[in-house]
Amino acid sequence: MSNPKIRVENLTKAFGDHKVLNGVSFSLEQKKSLVVLGGSGTGKSVLIKNIIGLMKPDAGKIFIDGLDVTNFRDKERFSLMSKMGFLFQGGALFDSLNIEDNITFYTARLWKLSNSDKKDLAVKKLRSVGLDERILKLFPSELSGGMQKRVSLARAICADPEIIFFDEPTTGLDPIMSNVINELIIKVKEELGATTITITHDMSSAFMIADVISMLYKGEILWSGNKKEIKNSGNEVVDQFISGKTMGPILV
Repeated sequence: MSNPKIRVENLTKAFGDHKVLNGVSFSLEQKKSLVVLGGSGTGKSVLIKNIIGLMKPDAGKIFIDGLDVTNFRDKERFSLMSKMGFLFQGGALFDSLNIEDNITFYTARLWKLSNSDKKDLAVKKLRSVGLDERILKLFPSELSGGMQKRVSLARAICADPEIIFFDEPTTGLDPIMSNVINELIIKVKEELGATTITITHDMSSAFMIADVISMLYKGEILWSGNKKEIKNSGNEVVDQFISGKTMGPILV
């Protein structure tokens, strides 16, 4: 791979004596979708928080478009963040802001938008995720869980990011709404030509949205390949995880 969009080399992160990431390395091509699988507490969220810059790794390097961003200062980090979107696990909408202000919270400041332009942008992004502009002045508490998740997705894509991170995007949703979110993730990725990293333990989501699947286990990438290969991975940890069996190397 000559020019990956994202490259991570030997990333290490520990909290006290607990080493969460232990030499994680991978590369992801532009416009590809990586899904990182792993059980609770395996370091999936820590991995993407280090890539984004919300956490600083203890060792290793992170490259975006070939540029080492590991030790970026705040001003450099802010510029880098304009390329990125993030869909948080719980949505992370601001309760005190209406839907329009939630969607444009970052972009309105980044681009210094007028009130008219801000509204137009919010409407455009709502339509991208299948929602009507009639909810613009509502507050998050007035929406269903699925609608809140779609508003969160609209906010994540508001600045037309080149890279989008999805943290457990279908958690707490019923199977139908989960598929709605998965289909929207595929749609916005294609519309923006974005590179995406999704962390999940939902195998149906992984098979829908992934180009590449990696398994994070005990702080390391245990297996990586395309989604067609994973069912014949030959790795007993991967096999147990995707089958959901209680017996195996993963202790329950």
